[in-house]
Amino acid sequence: MKVASSNEIKKALQSLDSKEVVNICMTLAKYKKDNKELLSFLLFESDDIHQYMEEVKGMIDDYFDYVEIRGFKDLIKKIRKIIRLSNKYIKYSSSKRVEVDVSIHLCRKLVPFVKKLDSVTIKNIYIKQLDKIEKSLSKLEEDLQFDYINDLENLKRINNDHN
Repeated sequence: MKVASSNEIKKALQSLDSKEVVNICMTLAKYKKDNKELLSFLLFESDDIHQYMEEVKGMIDDYFDYVEIRGFKDLIKKIRKIIRLSNKYIKYSSSKRVEVDVSIHLCRKLVPFVKKLDSVTIKNIYIKQLDKIEKSLSKLEEDLQFDYINDLENLKRINNDHN
């Protein structure tokens, strides 16, 4: 089966009436949970991006509340899962500001693990997140960069203190 280009899909959707577009969206929502989550974001949460960031950060907090340092492999697995989920929610917004804000929050939640455990794996995960923040930060407007630069510097300092 040949997959149509985005342009072809756009033209086809424009030629449909609203009931047909609704039916297609509902089919997408039923087909995969990610599609339903994205549609929910676009319909109900994209208007208040600040509230959306707070909800995603709350979700990260909830996940970290249940992370235990019993088995090292299990810990790494859970941390990576939290990062995957946060990246998914960041991607829904397609906003560099959301990416920076949520990633900084994620790193703050990682700090206790970086401090407690002498683990190269956890430090590498942390460093990778810091690099991601730095890259996204450079794409923000200057006034927003200024708001986040101190947070990033503090997170880098924590990493340097534990090397």
